[in-house]
Amino acid sequence: MDQVCFCKLDANERPGQLPASVRREILAQLKLVESTRYPDPSGANLRKLLADEYQVTANQVLIGNGSSELIAAVCATFGGARRPVVYQWPSFSMYPVYAAMADSPPVAAPLTKYFELLPAAILARVRQVRAKLLILCNPNNPTGTVIPPASLRNILEQCPCPVLVDEAYMEFYGTSCMPWLAEFPQLMVARTFSKAYGLAAARVGYLLASPEICAAIGKRLLPYHNNAFSLTAAEVCFRQRDLVLKAIPELIGRREELAGAIDKLAAIEVFPSAANFLLIRVGKPELLQDILTYNHIGVRDFSSMPELKGCLRITIGTRSEQTKVLQGLRVYNGSVTRRDPEPCVTRIQRRPGKDL
Repeated sequence: MDQVCFCKLDANERPGQLPASVRREILAQLKLVESTRYPDPSGANLRKLLADEYQVTANQVLIGNGSSELIAAVCATFGGARRPVVYQWPSFSMYPVYAAMADSPPVAAPLTKYFELLPAAILARVRQVRAKLLILCNPNNPTGTVIPPASLRNILEQCPCPVLVDEAYMEFYGTSCMPWLAEFPQLMVARTFSKAYGLAAARVGYLLASPEICAAIGKRLLPYHNNAFSLTAAEVCFRQRDLVLKAIPELIGRREELAGAIDKLAAIEVFPSAANFLLIRVGKPELLQDILTYNHIGVRDFSSMPELKGCLRITIGTRSEQTKVLQGLRVYNGSVTRRDPEPCVTRIQRRPGKDL
């Protein structure tokens, strides 16, 4: 019996393996970790590597158990009862959760119909509720849209509260507000090793901000919240970042290739993306999900959200995974554009030929 191969394109993970030489170095360094000893509570080695690269001091860098831990800690630091947290919406689903965990009223600032962020609108929302924290995601998850540098600068110049910019997908976009840290003392920038660096299993993130902000956030973090094995893997990957990130242009190329192929399907709308995923919109999301699930293809379904009605998010995977998901999309497109009153769920047939 053939083994069922599940095509997992629902979590925006980097496909495939890290370069073999990087994996060998990670394993070699892990052998040197003393498992009987607690890890460095501050992740000093990784903080220094990051500080040197971004031309800041080590006390401007925090390491977290994924960037999510740091975002939650930021909400705990600046939030609290009657201290609203504003965030663009639709965006990362955990922002309102982290705000609520801090007892903050979570306040969504709607994007436009095409998921654009208007600085005047979000600043008006911040002032209206007297927000104590503004969270921006750039590029935005799950829409893939970006806040242009001029718009982001406009917000930073006028925002009366601290601003956290979540740059989890920055490596796929290429433009960061990190160089503005000295200019805007209220700015915080969060990044992760889970996406472009391919260390989702390790759960390592980092945040850059002023020394004063980092000290305040650091008080919200538990002792030894980063384990030595994950820190070691992140150090190796960051030292060898040129090699680790060498695959990113190819992923971007596959993203554009897949977007172009989907754009030719009359029944599916695909949105531009600057991340490692594509957001699509269909008229019958339940049917598409049935087709994909029947063929062991997993994507993230947002279709039940009012702001993302009919939308699903597809991670950019390996070339063979993209072939499979595109075949599923073509089955859906054929089902809803033909004259049959009730489209059927169809198993994808394996066919020789080019991937896309």
